[in-house]
Amino acid sequence: MYRRFLNNNDYLGLITPEALAQLTRGDEDRFLQAEESAEMSLVERLSENYEVEQELARGKYIAPYDRRITYPVGVHIYFEGQIHEVIRSLSGFKAPATEPAWTENPFCNQEQPGLKPYSQFGTYYAGDEVLYNNLVYTCRREHGYRFAEVRIPGVEGWSRVGTTAWQPVLYSLWDTVAYNGAFYTLTTIEGFDNNLPPDESPCWGEIADYTAEYNAYELTGHDYVVYGGKVFVPEMDVNADIPAPGVNLALHDPRNYNLKKHMVRLAVYELTKLIAPNNVSVVRLRDYEDSMKWLNDAANLRLNPQIPRKLSRDQQPVMDWQLATFQTDFDPYKNPWLT
Repeated sequence: MYRRFLNNNDYLGLITPEALAQLTRGDEDRFLQAEESAEMSLVERLSENYEVEQELARGKYIAPYDRRITYPVGVHIYFEGQIHEVIRSLSGFKAPATEPAWTENPFCNQEQPGLKPYSQFGTYYAGDEVLYNNLVYTCRREHGYRFAEVRIPGVEGWSRVGTTAWQPVLYSLWDTVAYNGAFYTLTTIEGFDNNLPPDESPCWGEIADYTAEYNAYELTGHDYVVYGGKVFVPEMDVNADIPAPGVNLALHDPRNYNLKKHMVRLAVYELTKLIAPNNVSVVRLRDYEDSMKWLNDAANLRLNPQIPRKLSRDQQPVMDWQLATFQTDFDPYKNPWLT
């Protein structure tokens, strides 16, 4: 699947929303076709001397905000249709786990080949090993982003609460019991009658199932939830941070301006060709020609595209091979290598 460098809002600086809707006819695949073709033109001409692939990756791997993911300071995300930079860490929610997803492996060599760093967007299976915070962890069971279960190594967030079957005995406040397939906790001791079963006594409260959408779990020591047939209580803040521009987000676009500008022009030209290949407007054709000239000039090092240069082994910019010749005379017949 092609990952987009551009987004739909990028086109609005060059074309109106109405005209863009006519070009795409409501088909998002048209954007992919046009942008993939435009990207090929960029890479073909710039990849020899510039780190164009690296610059394109800055835009391709900007993910939309997801409550499951914890975002560190400095990363960029799509939030409400715009690109934001995370200026304060955004924590994702943490769900209980009936079985740990990772086991620390302190005896594993961190330099072993094939050991990859942990990614919250990865998918992991039993036996997989990752490097996280300079520690090696081994996966105990399958989980990951595609399974809608993100488990960061070494981060649990919940502790399991021991629960026994209800009996007509004295209980203390916030004790938990199991009765008739449900779990209860003693919420008050006023008027408590230990002979009444939990489903008949107002002193007992049924413990609700865990839901990821609920975002107000408290560290009271008795905010119990049921998950996987067991009772858990949060031992740290397990709620997702609420993204808010100006608080933990700031508008910022890390993409290269020149690449974005010319890729939009080329993509609009490709979109126009998809609709009417024999009726491309003069404006679109002129923009296409200007962008192609810019690409050729950048490829021939006639201008600075503001893209990092590729470096050779001696850490110097890659240069094309050149041959210096010395003429003894301007008469071509006296310089046989020119004939």
